Amino acid sequence: MTKTTKYRAPALDKGLDILELLARTPGSLNLTEVAQGIGYSKSEIFRMLQVLEARGYLAREDNDGAYALTNRLFLLGMERPPIKGLTEAASPVMHRLAEQVKQPCHLVVASQDQIVVIARVDAPSDIGFVVRVGHRRPLAHATSGVVLFAFQGEETRERWLALMEAGEERFKRKQFLATATQVREQGYAALPSEAVDAVTDLSAPILQNGHAVGTLTIPFVERHPVTVPVKQAIQHLRDAVKDISAALLH
Repeated sequence: MTKTTKYRAPALDKGLDILELLARTPGSLNLTEVAQGIGYSKSEIFRMLQVLEARGYLAREDNDGAYALTNRLFLLGMERPPIKGLTEAASPVMHRLAEQVKQPCHLVVASQDQIVVIARVDAPSDIGFVVRVGHRRPLAHATSGVVLFAFQGEETRERWLALMEAGEERFKRKQFLATATQVREQGYAALPSEAVDAVTDLSAPILQNGHAVGTLTIPFVERHPVTVPVKQAIQHLRDAVKDISAALLH
């Protein structure tokens, strides 16, 4: 018998099941839907929902009383030393980059088989495509995900591939690997956004000990007249990630 099966905490299990269910849900769920989603009765989880709401992990919609996950867990994760150190090192560089390229930029890390945006700087202009902090997207369908994957060790790459294949029946492994190889060879990615037409994702790795701990990404929108060409933006981006990588060494 393993340690995890020998020692059980039923109340904690319920709470974690609720949080994980709502984390996978794009919108909100009412009491009945939560109960059905995790396989408990409404009476078994009612108090748990009340406690999670009181502690700030859940919030209820005004219109129907359905529960949605707040950013509290995300903010707790942001306080972890590696993440906090990364955002602190990146912040001044990101502001400089946004001024240089006249475009917004955001900082991304990996979370299981997804990417998550942990910081952003808006464009110093009236037009720019903004990605909210906390946004998640499958690694396989994000330019930042390809870059993160491209600059990992073999063991991590195999683990991530297994997660991506388990999470998506039609995962295009061969195409994904070919793109990752190209990205690693050139040191950055410049790919059409899968999420938004007319946006080119420019993304480069922030490296520590040769592995990507994050990426810096510009959702590049070509403006008319052109203020900063895409090639110049890429060079500014690559300079920025070098500066952040260097700052992490201190």
